[in-house]
Amino acid sequence: MRKVYLDHNATTPVSPIVLEAMLPYLKDIYGNPSSIHEFGRIARKAVEEARAEVASLINAKDAQEIVFTGSGTEADNFAIKGIAHALKNKGNHIITSCIEHHAVLNVCKFLEKEGTRVTYLPVDNNGIVDINELKKSITDKTILISIMLANNEVGTIEPIEEIASIAKEKGIILHTDAVQAAGKLPIDVQKIGVDLLSMSAHKIYGPKGIGALYIKKGIKITPLISGGHHERNRRAGTENVAGIAGFGKAAYLAEKELSRESPYLVGLRDYLHEGIKKKIQEIRLNGDPKKRLPNTLNISFKYLEGESIILNLDLEGVAVSTGSACTSGSLEPSHVLVAMGLDAVDAQGSVRFSLGHDNKKEDIDYVLEVLPPIIDRLRKMSPLYKEKK
Repeated sequence: MRKVYLDHNATTPVSPIVLEAMLPYLKDIYGNPSSIHEFGRIARKAVEEARAEVASLINAKDAQEIVFTGSGTEADNFAIKGIAHALKNKGNHIITSCIEHHAVLNVCKFLEKEGTRVTYLPVDNNGIVDINELKKSITDKTILISIMLANNEVGTIEPIEEIASIAKEKGIILHTDAVQAAGKLPIDVQKIGVDLLSMSAHKIYGPKGIGALYIKKGIKITPLISGGHHERNRRAGTENVAGIAGFGKAAYLAEKELSRESPYLVGLRDYLHEGIKKKIQEIRLNGDPKKRLPNTLNISFKYLEGESIILNLDLEGVAVSTGSACTSGSLEPSHVLVAMGLDAVDAQGSVRFSLGHDNKKEDIDYVLEVLPPIIDRLRKMSPLYKEKK
């Protein structure tokens, strides 16, 4: 049976080149990067070289603006809680969107219990944040805007540059969750104008358990983790040297391959979409048709549950998802799709195909071979489909 992995937004395989870059720090180079002897200095050199590579991926002005974290989720927590606590004397209002990853939404809910007021902006049918609502939501107590760069479920790219302009004019800090966008889209933090940006290595063929937060020089932020002096007193705890080295190499490769990989993935993604449209009736594309991540295709199959489709595809060797891996197992329809105006039934029938650079046209042809009979068989068993007929 052919094995086809189309769930790269959940995680990616570790690149062999990345793994090779990590191995020395898992075996022979074991010094603590905070130690001043030679063992420590060698480890410190690896950390700082990786910091420069991650900074280069997003064109940060200074490599020291990159703080390594344990994950993209930690980076989001650090950004939002860190600003809320650092600027609590200035204000207690945060603006975000209703389609953020739960790494942002649940932080905001946590802060609401502490007395922070949070505005959750609506989106249009394509998942684009309502800029007019953003402007109307700003008050003299607003200290932070947190809007994702690209949505993890449908791939829609948000107008971050326009949002940054509004935030700057009002003197408000702007954070963007770029966990799905970094390495897939060209990002220039100096041009965009964000103050904080979250990233994660395992979305770009790096290891799990390592992320980063870009903190623009001059931004006042309270550390999330207290302890030693690590990361220039911004994130305590001995650095994950092997993970950081892997992140650095993954960032370097992503930047190097971006101009070639992006159009390649767009071609495969659109080939898959066209094939599904030709072979299967009553489907819906979720997300902006053009302003979308190059690798992401989210489709709703009417009258069906996405989980049933996923399980049947899995039996054929094809791995896909219904949305965020972090909400896998939830019986609730996707909060992203519901916010975009889909009813609960159509939202439950969604499948996310997220492609990676190892995918080939033959993989897509195989999916287009096994998917239509699965949909046909499931619809024949669906009470909703029978009612329609």
